[in-house]
Amino acid sequence: MDELGLKGARVGGARVSAEHGNFIVNDGTATARDVLELVDIVKAKAKVERGIELQTEVKIVGEE
Repeated sequence: MDELGLKGARVGGARVSAEHGNFIVNDGTATARDVLELVDIVKAKAKVERGIELQTEVKIVGEE
């Protein structure tokens, strides 16, 4: 994700790791909604800027 300039991108308490752009970090205050919104931002930017359709590697369960 470094090439997309997303390291450090943040939604609420969730942010893309500055060290490892493939990780989302919770600063202790992130909600599930924060994480899911950030995932959507990362996916959208990868699609627009690189034509890459990222797939979520974890199963998301529950409700927002």
